[in-house]
Amino acid sequence: MKNSKKYSFLAVLFCLFISSKSVSQTNYTDVAMPSQQNKIIIDKIVEAVHYKTYVIDFCLSKINEVSAKEGWNEQKSMEITQSVNYKNFKDAIYNSFVVFDEVELETLLSAYEKDPAYQTINVMTNNKVLINNLKIFASDIVKGKYVSK
Repeated sequence: MKNSKKYSFLAVLFCLFISSKSVSQTNYTDVAMPSQQNKIIIDKIVEAVHYKTYVIDFCLSKINEVSAKEGWNEQKSMEITQSVNYKNFKDAIYNSFVVFDEVELETLLSAYEKDPAYQTINVMTNNKVLINNLKIFASDIVKGKYVSK
């Protein structure tokens, strides 16, 4: 019986030691972002595919949907609508393109600018991560998280 208490004590002590040295919950890295030059190219891609308009229209449609469903008054609808700001979503776009190098981005940009048939295939509206981020962004807008107080 004495040995089992000793082993139990050592096991608890060992677990406390391990958990105190763990850094999984406290050590984080910054979100990966492209270089400044790549951001410029990404902005041109966004312009070529009219993605800024898509983001704003998507958010406005979500606002209208929730407004009608929950019966918002005109003031609340206007307040939430005015909080839509594309700049708050830009980092998500940049992050989704971080895996591409400058040459790949330039190739993508030139394809969008030169080929009208290619413009119908929007890499941004087909990117599942970016679609999910846009849904979260629109949900946060509807909840009023971007309303200036």
